[in-house]
Amino acid sequence: MNIPLPRPAVRELLPDEHGGLDYARLRAEGVTPDEVLDFSVNSNPFGPHPAVREALVGVDITRYPDPEAGRLRERLATLHGLPPARVLVTNGTAQAIWLVALAYLDPGDTVLIVGPTFGEYRVASALMGATVHVLSAPEERTFCPDVEAVIGQIQTYHPRVVWLCNPNNPTGVYLDRETICSILTACQGVGSLLVVDEAYVNFTDAPWDSIPLLESGHLLILRSMTKDFALAGLRLGYVLGTEESIRALRRAQPPWSVNAAAQAAGLAALDHLEEYRETWRRLRPITEDLRAAVAGMGYPVLPTAVNFFLVRTGDGDKTREALTRHRILARSCRSFGLPAHIRIGTRRPEENQRLLGLMKRLGQDVLSRPSQWTG
Repeated sequence: MNIPLPRPAVRELLPDEHGGLDYARLRAEGVTPDEVLDFSVNSNPFGPHPAVREALVGVDITRYPDPEAGRLRERLATLHGLPPARVLVTNGTAQAIWLVALAYLDPGDTVLIVGPTFGEYRVASALMGATVHVLSAPEERTFCPDVEAVIGQIQTYHPRVVWLCNPNNPTGVYLDRETICSILTACQGVGSLLVVDEAYVNFTDAPWDSIPLLESGHLLILRSMTKDFALAGLRLGYVLGTEESIRALRRAQPPWSVNAAAQAAGLAALDHLEEYRETWRRLRPITEDLRAAVAGMGYPVLPTAVNFFLVRTGDGDKTREALTRHRILARSCRSFGLPAHIRIGTRRPEENQRLLGLMKRLGQDVLSRPSQWTG
């Protein structure tokens, strides 16, 4: 009897690598998560507002959550000046990416990814059997995409979906309104859907309003509450679009995707939005101070519009391992196609000083050697 096999797209899929702690490794080496200082993620280092923790205490975990996340959906709609029917709350931005692929891609469709960027766009598209084209900006341009080249690829391939992260992960490049409008116009011309992932937009110094561009009907905007509201353990994101596009994504979304704790935390966080905004403002000069200090050690450091930045160390994997030995975690960028780089997410000033002190103590030669945990 033949054993049923998964679809070819599943069997051939190459999963993406992400930042964050390797919990299996921690357990194997007897290290607790609290012993590791994590610069590999890009979340708000000031943590959630105390009201979020208070809200979590009151969550009734014996009851199914609202499958529509209705109250949170309404609050987000009001925040962005849209009707609730144009907002979908998701289990993090990652689920939003997968929902777009589920709702819009058929086997054989073509997608275009503006890179180097987050790997889940490729993974979700490939899982649906789409043909993936990646147009990666070179380091010589500080990873800023050539808009004419992007438009040329859209006109050549007529992609079903164009994926664009803005501000971009891991490069920190933030494209202006004029550039996005040019790309969106090209998408309209060939019938493509432009998906702009704005997971990090609240960390920028001068974010511009992309919401009016939704009226084109060819745009979806993805947002994260995981990063800027420090809710990584709960997973919370949302999508903005037309009523028709949001309805399609809702049909593809599994029931009860957003749990009761995440919904309660999101509502509590929005009650204290101005206090969160102050933490985002505080992060900008702290990020610049950290970048300048790393550059002062002789490392080529890329400019950034957000709370993380790229550093060329020559071998990102070895640098990560050298830091890991001392229980400080950075993000190797090999999975982004940038094996010579690491990505550093800004933390609190005193934590940043620990990283800088270790990098100075180890020196560039040591940061290229593989290593294991030490006390």
